[in-house]
Amino acid sequence: MGARCSRFSLCWFQSHLKASVLESDRENGGKSDRNEFPSFTEFSFEQLKAATSGFSSDNIVSEHGEKAPNVVYEGKLDSDRWIAVKRFNRLAWPDSRQFLEEARTVGSLRSERLANLIGCCCEGEERLLVAEFMPHETLAKHLFHWESQPMKWAMRLRVALYLAQALEYCGSKGRALYHDLNAYRILFDKDGNPRLSCFGLMKNSRDGKSYSTNLAFTPPEYLRTGRVTAESVVYGFGTLLLDLLSGKHIPPSHALDLIRGKNFPMLMDSALEGHFPEDDGTELVRLASRCLHYEARERPNAKSLVTALMSLQKETEVPSYVLMGIRQETASSTQPLSLTPFGEACLRTDLTAIHEILEKIGYKDDEGIANELSFQVWTNQMRETLNSKKHGDTAFRAKDFATAIDCYTQFIDGGTMVSPTVYARRCLSYLMSEMPQEALGDAMQAQVVSPEWSHRLVPSSSLPFQPWDGN
Repeated sequence: MGARCSRFSLCWFQSHLKASVLESDRENGGKSDRNEFPSFTEFSFEQLKAATSGFSSDNIVSEHGEKAPNVVYEGKLDSDRWIAVKRFNRLAWPDSRQFLEEARTVGSLRSERLANLIGCCCEGEERLLVAEFMPHETLAKHLFHWESQPMKWAMRLRVALYLAQALEYCGSKGRALYHDLNAYRILFDKDGNPRLSCFGLMKNSRDGKSYSTNLAFTPPEYLRTGRVTAESVVYGFGTLLLDLLSGKHIPPSHALDLIRGKNFPMLMDSALEGHFPEDDGTELVRLASRCLHYEARERPNAKSLVTALMSLQKETEVPSYVLMGIRQETASSTQPLSLTPFGEACLRTDLTAIHEILEKIGYKDDEGIANELSFQVWTNQMRETLNSKKHGDTAFRAKDFATAIDCYTQFIDGGTMVSPTVYARRCLSYLMSEMPQEALGDAMQAQVVSPEWSHRLVPSSSLPFQPWDGN
């Protein structure tokens, strides 16, 4: 959607989507069925050695934020499960009983918001932790070192919410303390959803400092006492909000100076200019400044963070992998496809066949849009919006898909009205431009606005490719 939605769409999203997607199982920020997660296991050293190809340097996970000699390896068990194995410095855990107790306690946590701890190894002087493997790297990678496109605003808001839900869940289970919360501790799973690494939940005074050696990012009370508190964790959350806002790792003191001077534009990521509502940016800045309050008792708790961030969520119906531009692999992707006639037409890029199929199932221009315009067409904004759609339609019919995408994007970003036809046509333009992820996002939007299309376009028994079914 654009920065603004029509009143109808906004009400529909709030009543249907946010209730079903964001507020489900709010206690732990995800599914609560423990059967969906692997049970905690005590592995042998030989098992983990085999899984990591003898702890090969080729298996070291890059940009995980772990400093040598505490290294994280990618591994694969005999069961074909991918894992992340953290191998500690030999002096990190001299007390084997303490290590096992900590690992079992953290391993009892299970949430979709965590990269869960699924096992450990304690043999001789060896101390290893085993966690779910997250294949799509870290928040630091996607924020600070992106290659093709910056992280979208809606995804940044989702990262903030999911992280707050992870902290709320951990706090509810008596594990409110998290050590060195930073952008390297947030990982992305196979679906592109952000998860908090479980490694930071382990209590261990010898496993390095609880915070970065860069004092500019350290909570003031930690500098005084050397102790991590729940309020210190919220301070770390505030620094992550600054990361999400700016796309850079800005020292809190510098950011607070900009905030006090109401110089918000200097704080915002220039790559997002024009692609987020200013009110949302202001609200996130305000929330970050509360988290970074010098007095620890003045900072919000995790529960209030979740509440504040819930109301800011955008594009809640769009999967994370779509927002992230991640290609999602499925079991059926390696099998021959059984396509519907519409899917076959899309595969051949046969516009004539696509047009005929759409006409047969009742696809047509948006009903009632002209009546809606008659009340407002006199305004410049409405004229510009209508002209964008007209120019897009002209380009679409002329098969000038790049121009059609630009014009339809202007129409959508205007946010004055919602048109399923525009989403459908931009979807087809994306398909013809070999941009499948963007096409999928628009197909899902078209389905949301006009659900009856998907039921007529795609039989429930058919397999992909199905750009209209939202799956």
